[in-house]
Amino acid sequence: MLIVAGTGFRVWQVARFDDRATADVVLVLGAAQYDGKPSKVLEARLRHAMNLYHEGVAPYIVTTGGNRPGDKYTEATAGVRWLTEHGVPQNRVIPVAKGNDTLGSLRAAAEQIHDRGWRSAVIVSDPWHSLRARTMASDVGLDAWTSPTHSGPIVRTRETQIRYIFYETAALLYYHATKAPADGAGDVGADK
Repeated sequence: MLIVAGTGFRVWQVARFDDRATADVVLVLGAAQYDGKPSKVLEARLRHAMNLYHEGVAPYIVTTGGNRPGDKYTEATAGVRWLTEHGVPQNRVIPVAKGNDTLGSLRAAAEQIHDRGWRSAVIVSDPWHSLRARTMASDVGLDAWTSPTHSGPIVRTRETQIRYIFYETAALLYYHATKAPADGAGDVGADK
């Protein structure tokens, strides 16, 4: 019980911390897209990443995420389209269109980041996802910290926040035990 409670507390604690220290890249974790248009969750992440880019946190933004069968666009390419339509130069956005879960996306992004001789990333995702994303990023060789978005559907109501804290606590414990992603197992609707 202590491990579960302690992990839940750490999920909550890290979710509240916004680290804007400079890095090589701002790394945006993917979420659903609909025919090239980001979902509300993905749009909130992209807007936050764009703000970090404009603040000088990193000179590049990496967008991540593959696609589902039948999709014309990947989450990564939908992210690039949104960012460039909102004024981020195309040569400053790097799509990594692989991965359909957090771990797969981070592995693919780490490979691209390392290939360019970079090591550090500020990860943008939802607050409750921050600790698990940072843990996985470290495990794939990135020096990573998090700057979670505090807008969008995931942070609107107390009930939604509590549900995500419980989910992320279980997902992080599962990852620690198996080194496998829990994304998609008992999905709480993070991609909407």
